[in-house]
Amino acid sequence: MIVLLGYKIHEKVYEGVKTIVYRGESEREQQPVIIKIPKAQFPSLEDIARLRQEYTITQSINCEGIIKSYALESYRHGFALILEDFGGQSLSQFIKEQQLPISDFLTIAISVTETLGQLHQIPIIHKDIKPSNIIINPITKQIKLTDFSIASRLINEQPSITNPHFLQGTLAYISPEQTGRMNRVIDYRSDFYSLGVTFYEMLAGKLPFPSLDPMELVHCHLAKYPSPLTQSNISNIVMKLMAKNAEDRYQSAIGLKFDLETCLLQLQKSGRIEPFALGERDRSNQLLISQKLYGRERDIENLVAVFNRVAGKYVENKKELSSNIEMVLVSGYSGIGKTSIVKEIQKPILEAKGYFIDGKFEQYKRDIPYLAWIQAFQKLIRNLLAETSDNVAFWKDKILNAIAPNSQIIIDVIPEVESILGKQPEVPKIGSWETENRFNQVFQKFIGVFCQADHPLVIFLDDLQWADAASLKLMKLLVTNENSKYLLLIGVYRDNEVDSAHLLTLTLEKIKAARIAINNIKVQPLSCFHVIQLIEETLKCNIAVDKLEYFGQLIFNKTQGNPFFIAQFLKTLYKEKLIRYQVNTDCWEWDIEKIQAIGITDLGIVELIARNIRKLPKKTQEILKLAACIGNSFSLDVLTTIHQKSKFFIAKNLWIALQQGFVLPQSESYKIPLDFTELDSPELISQSIQVNYKFLHDRIQQAAYSLIPESERKNTHLHIGQLLLKNTTLQAQQENIFALVNQLNIGIDLLDNLLQKEQLSRLNLIAGQKSKSTTAYEASVNYLRIAHRLLSQNSWQTQYELTFNIYYNLAESEGNGSA
Repeated sequence: MIVLLGYKIHEKVYEGVKTIVYRGESEREQQPVIIKIPKAQFPSLEDIARLRQEYTITQSINCEGIIKSYALESYRHGFALILEDFGGQSLSQFIKEQQLPISDFLTIAISVTETLGQLHQIPIIHKDIKPSNIIINPITKQIKLTDFSIASRLINEQPSITNPHFLQGTLAYISPEQTGRMNRVIDYRSDFYSLGVTFYEMLAGKLPFPSLDPMELVHCHLAKYPSPLTQSNISNIVMKLMAKNAEDRYQSAIGLKFDLETCLLQLQKSGRIEPFALGERDRSNQLLISQKLYGRERDIENLVAVFNRVAGKYVENKKELSSNIEMVLVSGYSGIGKTSIVKEIQKPILEAKGYFIDGKFEQYKRDIPYLAWIQAFQKLIRNLLAETSDNVAFWKDKILNAIAPNSQIIIDVIPEVESILGKQPEVPKIGSWETENRFNQVFQKFIGVFCQADHPLVIFLDDLQWADAASLKLMKLLVTNENSKYLLLIGVYRDNEVDSAHLLTLTLEKIKAARIAINNIKVQPLSCFHVIQLIEETLKCNIAVDKLEYFGQLIFNKTQGNPFFIAQFLKTLYKEKLIRYQVNTDCWEWDIEKIQAIGITDLGIVELIARNIRKLPKKTQEILKLAACIGNSFSLDVLTTIHQKSKFFIAKNLWIALQQGFVLPQSESYKIPLDFTELDSPELISQSIQVNYKFLHDRIQQAAYSLIPESERKNTHLHIGQLLLKNTTLQAQQENIFALVNQLNIGIDLLDNLLQKEQLSRLNLIAGQKSKSTTAYEASVNYLRIAHRLLSQNSWQTQYELTFNIYYNLAESEGNGSA
């Protein structure tokens, strides 16, 4: 038993992977308590933050249906969470001990649903609804929810594909969208799916998907349906809760509770439950824009067909296809839905046990070699590292067998690979042509490790219109390699930003000249019919056809059928209360004249978003403007450095931007600086916190950037670069040389100090040499020419070594780049 000052410990109640729960007594208040502590003697900051969050959330909620928190006590190297004990036990234990009568099930279900509805109104998404987190007093039958350690206070979250061992929640109960493979956000309706799984287990005495294999469970949640329950109407309720698409589930706890109460009332009156129409009172008072893809069926079918050919899967004619590499190009305007179409391929990839990795090129990072490739393989390596030690050892052997003794070449481009391979020997220096040939061969062999019949690889490169020359050359190399198999390369680009002289166009012409077929998907705007359908399925209530069509026509004319623009426009109308839910009529209402009168129908998408950003607090706006200078994605550490404020200040002032959907967190670690302050234990807050964010869309980054007056932009970038230079170690500067130099180079015209010019010249030389070492010769030339430009007129006399190195490397890069 543990020893905790001020508390008597009676018994251990539960032991999980991360925590242990005890039943005890507070000596001061003389009342029973539940004590929850981290299982590890030295818990991680994430584990401590989860306890802290559970305490913070439960302290802030006034709801009878949740377990209240009393205190957060210091315990060893973390905290002990002191919780209410009302004499309950977990529902999982309760249903093991007895078979629940239908009436008891309905009573419990109604109680849980009511509590869940109150949480969703706050709004809080629980994200881990399951029988062990539902506590019942076996005597009074009082029900309470517990465990808010991974709950979300955002309206929605955008999950990423990750190893099943890293998924938030309990795998047997998580919703399809929580797997990260659904191309959908997580919102409060995710809890309804988990509640459906819980109800199924309560009624059937077993889980709907009993598999123990993590990937099989993920596949079940995405694509399989459980056997119906014996009680037909209750079974229909459970199946509605467990619908794969959130739009097909219950949309409100009120609607679910009404149907459960109808069942109980019938049972009490007649002893049986007669069939009735479900969801008659099911309306959401939140504007939840439908995430379905409208009018994209043919595009998705074509994409899946290409993947099936690559994976060598059987098709309708029952002939097995010989796999080879294929390339798909998806083109269309910004916001038209290209990425959403591509991500629909995740289900068949999962069925084939394949890997899907993605990376994104950025407008303001065009000179960073292999940016999207690096991002994509970083994600793959992180997923591999999450596997068992035996599997990691297996991958280590496979990679080394393929690329040793040249492994360091890959590590130089993708440093995360060293986490699997360990330290590798430096490769010998050889001639420029041989270096490029060696790099190409090693990279092809490295990618080939992951392209196998039992796990095909899909690489998705977004925004190819901003790709650097080296990345496009690598893309050409892979798709024209006749030995490549089980590899699908998907590229997305804005065709309106690519002309006949664009580097991407020239690369594609070379690929076609090699007689390689390119599958093209041209994504068109939504038709007016589909816009009206989207609005109808978003509002989900009876609206006169002519009124709906007139509103849909207005939206269509304003947005030209651009899905991202439609979503932003509808959200703006909702925030401005120009579209609102009327309880008395059980319907959504709007006033076309008022909408037209306020002038937002005259704004373009960037102007509309900028207008909405201006309504945020000034401190938040300043952070967003700096973030926009960094790129589409950015870290809390970098923001802290360039804003010269604490990470807690940045995180708390960025919070409203997360709540309103301008910025998305890229992992659960975003919660850590929100739950701690500068006053917390120095031992805790001194720990490194890796918190990364990204803008929801390039257009939001563009809108935030537009708020910086044009006359101030060069100075802003220069100031950012100087702060990064001043506040990062030499090793960090080397590792992030491209990001650092790109900021400083934008403000190069403002430099009038010879020492500053020499310093920046040296940094550009480093960037040029690093680019050259990875055969990214065009980027190398760009950096070295800037380095040359910064040299003083008499540099051969005053800066001989620097000048020589610049001229030497520039000559080599120019020679190889033109070869």
